[in-house]
Amino acid sequence: MENNKRTAIEVVVDTAVTAFAEGLISRYSREIDDVNGVVNMKKNNCFIAELGEEFMFYSAFVRSFDSSFGNVLEKMGNNIARLSYEVRGSINSFILPDQIQRISSVLDSYVSHTALPSVDHYDNYTSIIPRDTTSFVRTHQTDNYFYNPETNEHFLIELKASGDLDNKKARAEKSALLDEYFLLKNQLINDQNAKIKVFFATAYNKFGEGNEWKQERVRQFFANEELLIGKDYWDFVCNDNEGFDIIFNQYKISSEKIKTALNEIKEMYF
Repeated sequence: MENNKRTAIEVVVDTAVTAFAEGLISRYSREIDDVNGVVNMKKNNCFIAELGEEFMFYSAFVRSFDSSFGNVLEKMGNNIARLSYEVRGSINSFILPDQIQRISSVLDSYVSHTALPSVDHYDNYTSIIPRDTTSFVRTHQTDNYFYNPETNEHFLIELKASGDLDNKKARAEKSALLDEYFLLKNQLINDQNAKIKVFFATAYNKFGEGNEWKQERVRQFFANEELLIGKDYWDFVCNDNEGFDIIFNQYKISSEKIKTALNEIKEMYF
């Protein structure tokens, strides 16, 4: 990777982590005298309090920390992607009834195990476009839509920054991605060379980087080529095989700011 790009990625990571750490201090400073604040409410749980201040403090943080830090990772991914792609926000297009039916039929076949997930099930599907599509128009806001102008490739990504997906939601996630796929396909109908790819991604591999990702219920709906798990996601965002290593090495340095912030907050309350 070129040094300029490497430096830019490191700056994005450090900026995101620094802002997050500062935000933690700001939030919990405001709540210190609030009886309904996250930490103060946990103090009132005598069962948790009995386990000691350290446990009580971190148990107050875990749920809100996971959620807010997941947002940080998603925004960080988009900001890094801007170094290699155009990052777009919404799709203004239409989706036809037969395409909606196609999505339902394909997903039903996965549920019944009569077919294994494959990009061919939607990528090769064609529809007759009516003259008037007004009644089928939608505007769909996307969180992760990258475009590579050099290759004319469009990438639609559903990212789970938590590294996990509730098995019960797997079908809904694939359905939403295929909605986006057909909306974009119809928007690009006059560009015969455009390529569209959809991905389900996680910010880390819950089974450990380098190990097989074993969420079989999710795999029931997503083909291997539709998955970007952990390192693969960050390498893709960076458009470089060194991407994850560069990001995580910088994170290890920058994360000291989060540790410092947590200690400062702990001292405020105990």
